[in-house]
Amino acid sequence: MTNHLFDGLLADADRSARLASFEDRTDWTYGDLIDASGRMANALVALGVTPGDRVAVQVPKSIEAIALYLGCLRVGAVFLPLNTAYLADELTYFISDAGAAVFVCDPERAVELAPIANNENAVLVSLGAQGDGTLAKLASDNDCTFGNVARGPDDLAAILYTSGTTGRSKGAMQSHDNLLSNAKALVDLWQFTKSDVLFHALPIFHTHGLFVATNVVMLSGGSMIFLPGFSVDRAIAHLPKATSMMGVPTFYTRLLDDPRFTADLVAHMRVFISGSAPLLAETHLAFENLTGQRILERYGMSESGMITSNPYDAERRAGTVGFALPGVSIRICEEKTGKPVPAGEIGILETKGPNLFKGYWNMPEKTAEEHREDGFFITGDLAREDADGYVQIVGRSKDLIISGGYNIYPKEVELLLDEQDGVLETAVIGVPHADFGEGVVGVVVATDPALTADSLMAAIRDRIARFKQPKHIAFLPELPRNTMGKVQKNVLRDQFAGVFKPEI
Repeated sequence: MTNHLFDGLLADADRSARLASFEDRTDWTYGDLIDASGRMANALVALGVTPGDRVAVQVPKSIEAIALYLGCLRVGAVFLPLNTAYLADELTYFISDAGAAVFVCDPERAVELAPIANNENAVLVSLGAQGDGTLAKLASDNDCTFGNVARGPDDLAAILYTSGTTGRSKGAMQSHDNLLSNAKALVDLWQFTKSDVLFHALPIFHTHGLFVATNVVMLSGGSMIFLPGFSVDRAIAHLPKATSMMGVPTFYTRLLDDPRFTADLVAHMRVFISGSAPLLAETHLAFENLTGQRILERYGMSESGMITSNPYDAERRAGTVGFALPGVSIRICEEKTGKPVPAGEIGILETKGPNLFKGYWNMPEKTAEEHREDGFFITGDLAREDADGYVQIVGRSKDLIISGGYNIYPKEVELLLDEQDGVLETAVIGVPHADFGEGVVGVVVATDPALTADSLMAAIRDRIARFKQPKHIAFLPELPRNTMGKVQKNVLRDQFAGVFKPEI
């Protein structure tokens, strides 16, 4: 029996081929990565990790972090990537809920986070942006050879925490084959080969940067320009050496705003892909007008990886996310009954396929609640299918906000705002934002007329991750409600829909 995902990604790798190039480090080959993953696997065993143990990871982006991900696979552990913006209180929940055996953090936060690890009986080690830290030291002291623990297609490979309807984050359990089948479908659909060079500026604690971008590169035998983050300067410098790019809408809007970004700069590029947040149709068309190339937009979620994609060889339609991936089934249904809606009408998107997660960690009732009896998963996203079969995501049945590709549950932010002196009640919504897909807006009913947006932001700044914080706070005398007394967030979304529109 093989180690399904690790072997699927790297069994046929050319050890001498370049895997990654960097701004300030020597290139890595596939052999370098495989050897580093062996050292990480031996280090994890030395820390007491056994098959099935959860390894929680909140570290800066580095190639060593990719080696750690692969090392977890090789020892049969469950990889648990965590957003680097999460603060101590948020991390406590994840470490506790997952029952993590090991917590890997940034060396700069080791002292701050040690009490969390101690309280949750997790071993704390560190890994820094330059491959430094206590885990890196332990790995360097170990041999690069490692006998992989056997893992089959249905064995658990990772847990991705995502927001839930109660505000409590849910751990979506991804199996080895959930991840491998999705990578295989994307390599074929997007026509990635060993000749590809991917401009990789995405974070790797997220599905997009790790399980889409990195897995696709490794599976295809291609290479990547592996950058710590996105900036226009980096894009201008490195895109001439790339053939492909995966990004969030922010990447594209910022490139379009810079006069150095021209059609000549990217005339050689094979494909631009966007996801993790809605790409405005205006951005799609502006990019085509400037470069002559149409961005390929796709749609997915933590529970399933990628579900749909615009085609590679046919029309990439602005404002849509294309068709279901090969091997993946989708349908658009009435939320309550599960009955398919007529073509062109809006309903809840449901999906099923080899990419679909195994369920929510420690939440069997929630898992059952969000699946139909025939196994289809109820995504909670409102969609319609146009006359040609292209899927358009038109909203969400739940109040979940996706800003910059990150899930934000409004109730968490509302509770924090409601705690502040001078606040009567709040409603937090997401509205269109050219850079982030959606921007967080806090609508406040105040009892203190002297209360300001600045004072509220100062009060919560150190209490919640920055990406969850409102980008705009507005004050109203009262919140709109229906006859049952429920706040009408759709009314608020309409009212504040233009608050982030750029000036023309």
